[in-house]
Amino acid sequence: MADRAEPGRLALNAPATRRTALRLLAGAGAAAGLGLTAGCASDDGRRTLRWWSPQAAPDQVKMYRAQIAAFEAGNPGVRVVFEPTSDEGYPAQLAAAFAAKQVPNLVTHLPSFTAQNYYARGLLEPVDDVARAIGEQRFFPGANDIYRTGDGTLCAVGIGNTAVDMFWYRKDLLQKAGLSAPPATWDELREACRRMQGGGVYGAALPYGMNGMTSLIFIGFIHRAGGQLFSPDLEVAIDSPATYDALEFFKSMREYCPAGASNFSWGESLTAFVSGATATGIYGGRVLANVAAQNPGIAGAISCTTYPTMSREIPAWTFNDFPCLFIPKGAPHLAETKAFAASLFAPPLYIDQLHAAPGHVLPTLQTIAADPAYLANPLIARYPAEIDLMTRTAAAGHNLGQETAKHRPNLKASEIISSNTIAELVQRVVLDGEAPRPAVAATAARLRELMRG
Repeated sequence: MADRAEPGRLALNAPATRRTALRLLAGAGAAAGLGLTAGCASDDGRRTLRWWSPQAAPDQVKMYRAQIAAFEAGNPGVRVVFEPTSDEGYPAQLAAAFAAKQVPNLVTHLPSFTAQNYYARGLLEPVDDVARAIGEQRFFPGANDIYRTGDGTLCAVGIGNTAVDMFWYRKDLLQKAGLSAPPATWDELREACRRMQGGGVYGAALPYGMNGMTSLIFIGFIHRAGGQLFSPDLEVAIDSPATYDALEFFKSMREYCPAGASNFSWGESLTAFVSGATATGIYGGRVLANVAAQNPGIAGAISCTTYPTMSREIPAWTFNDFPCLFIPKGAPHLAETKAFAASLFAPPLYIDQLHAAPGHVLPTLQTIAADPAYLANPLIARYPAEIDLMTRTAAAGHNLGQETAKHRPNLKASEIISSNTIAELVQRVVLDGEAPRPAVAATAARLRELMRG
């Protein structure tokens, strides 16, 4: 299906000069109050836009540069600089940028709750006009609801979906262990890992490090036990039987994970499964590209499903961080920034960007998800069932910013994750052997303190 500019919508592949961008954005109903801020110029006199993202694998950066080149070709007065950030370090990086008033023009691929948090503190520009320029009807229904703020504006738009905590498994090792299907419950998972472990292969690649991955992943296990960190009204609810069940399960799984799992974060957990060191993994769709590039010998043996829950009666809970695009308040060259932001969704280069990490960053535009050019990627074509499952589970996913559809947005989610409060609970109980009840009580008190802060 071809993507064409519609009346009143920014033609994404058209040159967007300073004046043209303002006029087109005005046509989308967003002209009033778009004061341009003076900003830095490059050595050759062009206006410089800075783009930050933690999604900076080499193949992705290559595609970003293609998108940048296309935009610069149509806008000779603009230069775009891509600057990689860190999954673990972006809160400090952005805090420093806001404090120094040296903010990037555009930030992409951060979790949705970061955008809600920054907007609530007056640090982001609304991007309703960017969504209109892209074409709101092109997004999956409700795709941007999680970015809708209390004042009714959009603090960000979704640049992708990611089913972060899929259950990856080796079909060959499962069969060798005498199992005909992947585990659906925690008891089945423990038994499967016990049977598959041996000969230098561990059962699982769960994280136990003092980092954001451990916090985010363990929150999922509380939900898979039927619990939650907060009530829908954001009262602290972590001190519950579900949390104790999740801690007991996590502790019971430690013997099936490599010794280094005590310090695992995203990269180590991913590598453990991709390298063949573990029989199961917990990650998003990047597994597919990494296996193809680094360990193609197991490419025909891998598959994924939703992560097992404590019992079959408890529904699956999938962590989608809803990778977003937002514009920091005070960014210079606002009209050009918004035009560049909208251009990132234009095919064919948006498809190429998704293909740089096939199955990992999933499209938020339904027109792209159904595009034959998107579906023709070799990895997407090789794993259609896995891609379809990840797309569906990601769309129905949640995160600490909104734990369920009944929850109010939690504007403290980013601070809670960066505090490592949940990871500390895991380490105290699982690694240090502390009694669960006082550790959970202390964690609950810390969560209340963070919510009041």
